[in-house]
Amino acid sequence: MVKNTIILLILSITLSVIGYAHPALAQDTVSTQGVEFTPVQAAKPADTIKTVKKAAKKVDHRAKKQTLWTIFIAGLLGGFAAILMPCIFPMLPMTVSFFTKGAEKGKGVGKAIIYGVSIIVIYVVLGLIITVIFGADTLNSLSTNGVFNFFFFLLLVAFAASFLGAFEITLPNSWVNKLDAKSDKGGLAGIFFMAATLSLVSFSCTGPIIGTLLVQAATTGALLGPAVGMFGFSLALALPFALFAMFPGWMNALPRSGGWLNSVKVVLGFLELAFAFKFLSNVDLAYHWHWFDREVFLVLWIVIFALMGFYLLGKLTLSHDSPLSHISVPRLFLAIIVLSFTLYMVPGLWGAPLKSISAFLPPMATQDFDLSSGISNQVTVTDSGPHKYADLFDKPKGFNPFFDYEEGLAYAKKMHKPVMIDFTGHACVNCRKMEASVWTDPQVAKCINEDYVLIQLYVDDKTDLSQAEQKTTPEGRKLKTIGNLYSYLQTSKFRANSQPFYVLLDPVTQQPLVDPQGAIFDVPKYLEYLKSGLAAYQQH
Repeated sequence: MVKNTIILLILSITLSVIGYAHPALAQDTVSTQGVEFTPVQAAKPADTIKTVKKAAKKVDHRAKKQTLWTIFIAGLLGGFAAILMPCIFPMLPMTVSFFTKGAEKGKGVGKAIIYGVSIIVIYVVLGLIITVIFGADTLNSLSTNGVFNFFFFLLLVAFAASFLGAFEITLPNSWVNKLDAKSDKGGLAGIFFMAATLSLVSFSCTGPIIGTLLVQAATTGALLGPAVGMFGFSLALALPFALFAMFPGWMNALPRSGGWLNSVKVVLGFLELAFAFKFLSNVDLAYHWHWFDREVFLVLWIVIFALMGFYLLGKLTLSHDSPLSHISVPRLFLAIIVLSFTLYMVPGLWGAPLKSISAFLPPMATQDFDLSSGISNQVTVTDSGPHKYADLFDKPKGFNPFFDYEEGLAYAKKMHKPVMIDFTGHACVNCRKMEASVWTDPQVAKCINEDYVLIQLYVDDKTDLSQAEQKTTPEGRKLKTIGNLYSYLQTSKFRANSQPFYVLLDPVTQQPLVDPQGAIFDVPKYLEYLKSGLAAYQQH
């Protein structure tokens, strides 16, 4: 437990620095725009419908709240990382001196605060523009759209190449010159344009961080995600200017500018490259390409993080690096952490669960070579027969779920068992984390396999339905994919669109036995939830 906590903490910090939302905090959503599902014919008592709506709203509200907080923290850490960039760090003492030199302390601090507020306004407006352009439905669809995910992969690879020194991403010099000329006017307008000039001049360093943050914020589906992310980023960026203006003596403790600033860029470049493959993996899973199975993904991460460790030790140098005469103690400690994390991933090539990072990895079922087969999850699967769509979807290790709603209901009625519906998705990191760290508990696995009929419904799958299964909505829209079908089932029947979303169902009445739930990473609480549904079913 301590090992997993330490590894999660390390990975959370590195993820947050580049704006990647941590799966233990963020909830995944998918778009359901233009999708309809034929309502079930079973009667819906008014009190049951109200209960389902209330529970679903509670789950969605909690998920959205967690997502926004995650995005804010990611933006905050990204902003602190940006301060250490060679485009910004050297400007910190010069800008603060400009405000404090030859002016009364109160006025200098006031100007610095206005400067910081201007930075926040500029970046938050950028986030709001992204929100207005795309809108809530489009932001939701980005998380599962194959074209956009592939575009995001290419974008992050470009950002990584920029940080590694292949080229610099800069804005036109004419923009910088115009804003710089306006900053000479003085007054509040002059201070605002100084902040705008900083934003443009530092874009070669901050651009990849901002881009990654906006991509991750957009793909969470949260409407205000981009604006909240930019607020966190700009707040962290603006704070030092105000604080050093208030306490000028603190600047004496700042380290001198040097080659270490470029090293920060390179380390972030390695991280950008590693997490670019997560977006490519999303596309691979949704379209069933099977190019990036679990071991292929792990090999790429092992190589990338090993190279990062060698770089930190000075064994690998890039074009913009300064000569390194010795290794500092902080750099040595960071190298130890990175190389230890690299070695931690190696057993995963032979099937080790790697629970601490399971949320980012492709499902265990995609692993071709698995030495752990038959060692863990020794539970009885009551139904071992083939199921519809079983050739399309990867079963969680140790489980044999149904992937078709009607087929699963029919089997549950036959066996006189309650149903556990798992609304899941290929791009849902929380879903993978639940399967790898909660479902693998022997008691949980036994309860799901022996007491329930498990139905996994993928709401983001792009596989076309057969002509006979395709449905037309009253508005004339046609349901063509498996994902469309089940995403609307979730929203129309259970009034929720976040994943994972668990519904313990009576197969006869097709009504929830207890309130539906989202991700529950506490094993005893999740087991208690499963047993509460079983107890409710037995009372019927």
